[in-house]
Amino acid sequence: MTPAARAQAAIELLDQVIEAARSGGAAADTLIARYFKERRYAGSKDRRAVRELVYCAIRRAGERPISGRAALLGLAGDDAELLKLFDGSPHGPPPVQPGEPVAEAAILPAWLSDRLDPLIGPEERPALLDRAPLDLRVNRLRGSREEAQPLLDGAAPTPLSPIGLRVPEGTQVEATGAWGSGLVEVQDEGSQLLALACEARPGTTVIDLCAGAGGKTLALAAEMANEGVLIATDTDRGRLSRMAPRLGRAGVSIVEPRLLNPGRERDALADLRQGADLVLVDAPCSGSGTWRRNPETRWRLTPDRLSRLVLLQSQLLDLASELVRPGGFLIYAVCSLLREEGRDQAEAFGRRSAWVSEPPAMAGGRQAGPGRLLSPGRDGTDGFFVARLRAPC
Repeated sequence: MTPAARAQAAIELLDQVIEAARSGGAAADTLIARYFKERRYAGSKDRRAVRELVYCAIRRAGERPISGRAALLGLAGDDAELLKLFDGSPHGPPPVQPGEPVAEAAILPAWLSDRLDPLIGPEERPALLDRAPLDLRVNRLRGSREEAQPLLDGAAPTPLSPIGLRVPEGTQVEATGAWGSGLVEVQDEGSQLLALACEARPGTTVIDLCAGAGGKTLALAAEMANEGVLIATDTDRGRLSRMAPRLGRAGVSIVEPRLLNPGRERDALADLRQGADLVLVDAPCSGSGTWRRNPETRWRLTPDRLSRLVLLQSQLLDLASELVRPGGFLIYAVCSLLREEGRDQAEAFGRRSAWVSEPPAMAGGRQAGPGRLLSPGRDGTDGFFVARLRAPC
């Protein structure tokens, strides 16, 4: 591919990403993979170059651009060499016309600018779109970090998590023996710190209420030393079904997956009412703490969608509170840096209940109301709000 052809390919992909953001379609990574699967002629250097252009354009535009061309023209405004590629050559983009739409540079959509937690000052905002590192969690059911590190080229201990390793970008983790044996799992350091903050203990009854495919379920099982009862629930059958092979590889035997029917969750959990020592609510959220990995998700979020998420989070907190034994703990977490999903949500729960907030035992982060806030700019992790709440006795 010529440089101009690469620019045109980036425009075509950006059009797909913008439409997917508008309609709720596939993620940018998936769209890029599909695009090049249909274009076998593109070499590895072409794919890398196009992917780089696409993600640079996505990260630059806070608002959803009107088109892929507008997105790339915005990027070209800061790059004279890229602008030269709009030359009308074969397979390249047509020349720039006066008055064409150009995407404006911003870190986040304007309507979200005042909704970040007040701890995230202007100096921290650029880090929300930095490239995320590739972190692994060491499965202590299979071995120690000291045993795992020599098995992974270039691995170094994570700065905050005692069970994490950071490996070079591009490492094919699933091709390593450490992954195949269940010794490591891909998991951001922030998620590891959240799992550790739960303080799950061997022999206890723990519920992972929004388990998904089981990343934090696996981490909880390891902290429980594979002893006790660990219920992993979700309303998404597809995500929950992906947990089984992961449990087997990790050597976890204490997990009971439960599929919940939306609107009838209490029926499926009736036998656990006031019976859990610990309930983790890693609630569905805006995902603003993970924009480093999926920057196009900024374009998917709307005020209406955020309102629905905030309502769902409140409902999940109330549901979880019914499952905790007297004196037990509820951990509320969101991978979000928005105030209304984090500290506001935990404070509202405190006002309508007699639960007591206790500081989570967590390396890194800052006190944010009744919880702690991890952020990319200060901690180098995905953004997380975490609150630890004790049930009245």
